[in-house]
Formats: sequence, structure tokens, C-alpha cells
Amino acid sequence: MSRLPRLVAASLAISLLCACSSLIGGPKETPKLYAPALHPQADAAWPQVAWSLATTRSSSMPILEGPGIVVSPAPGELQVYRGALWARSPSELVEDSVLRTLEASGKIAAVARQSSGMDADYRLLLEVREFRADYAGGAVPSASLDINAKLLHTSDLLIVGSRSFQLTQPASDTEVASVVSAFGQALDTLAPQIAGWALTTGQAHEQAAHRPITRR
Repeated sequence: MSRLPRLVAASLAISLLCACSSLIGGPKETPKLYAPALHPQADAAWPQVAWSLATTRSSSMPILEGPGIVVSPAPGELQVYRGALWARSPSELVEDSVLRTLEASGKIAAVARQSSGMDADYRLLLEVREFRADYAGGAVPSASLDINAKLLHTSDLLIVGSRSFQLTQPASDTEVASVVSAFGQALDTLAPQIAGWALTTGQAHEQAAHRPITRR
């Protein structure tokens, strides 16, 4: 083969490689890991309880179990931020925020993750149904969370309470760090609501179970 055809073939190969590179998004970048700052806040009005509680977590969609930070730029569309990952999955973030809030309250005899193996009186089931940055037609996204909580009495497997907790927390701008901060603020608001509900609901069940029967 002459030198000219070789140069033409090489140029064509480079052009095709560059085109493919642009189609797949170019060179990979090292992703940044994000973990929203959590600030456990207890309420002195919560009841003091003598029973124990174990927490467990789940998600309604596989995408919420992954490390990607989910964003909805348009209704019905789900993407993840490029080059940004959660340090822990959304369900882990929710469980950790509620657990830390219960621990900080000093209102419960014992609380731990179910994976610890503790033989607890109650189990708090936390299902993450929504955990995404949602533009909702606006220019700046909001952290949108939907958490379903169920309280299970372990001795008879009775669900003594179920409630969904939703919150939308606007971000200050479109930067990923600002979105992560909005998620942290949302968790700081929802975690005390869930923790207080679990304590109140469990204590009400305990009192009803041990209430003396009045005979006429």
C-alpha cells in the first residue's frame, strides 16, 4: 500500500474514533461522592418508652437502590446526574437519619438496625417511594421525598400503624451540591416526623394492650 492510502485510512480511523467517543460521552470522569449533612433533632414532648425497636429499609424502584442521584428534568422522565453519586443509597440515608434521631432523643430503651440481630419488640419498616430532584416545570429543582413507614409488633406480626411522609424542599440553585443540601434539609425535617410517629404509635399500642378490662 502506498503512503497516501495509509494516511487516508489512518485519518478515517481517527475520525470514526472521535465520532464514537462523542456518542458515548467522551472520556470518563471520576465521580464525586455526596453525603448530605444530617442534624438529628428530637422533641422533648415525645413519649418515653420501655420497648425496643429495629429499623429496616426498602425501595419501591431499583433505581433508588443504586448510587445515582436521580433527577427528573421533565414530568415522567428520570435521569441521574453525571459525575455525581450518593455515598450511600437513598434508603440507607433515610434509615440512618431516622435511627440517629431516635438515638439522640433518649426516649427509647433500645433501637438498632434489624441487621444487628437485636430481638426487638417492634420493627419500623421504611420504604423509599420517591427520592429525586424534581424540576416540576421550573428552572430550579427541589428535593422530592416520599417515605412510607409501617410499625410492626414482632410478637404477633401485627402492623399497628402505617403512614406516608412527603416533603418537597427547594434547592437554592441547579448545582449538584445545592441539590444535595436540599436533600439534607428534607431529611432533617422528615426524620423527626417519622421518629415521633413511631414512638407515639408504638406507645399507644402498648397502652391499649395492657389496659385493664372493665367488667360490668
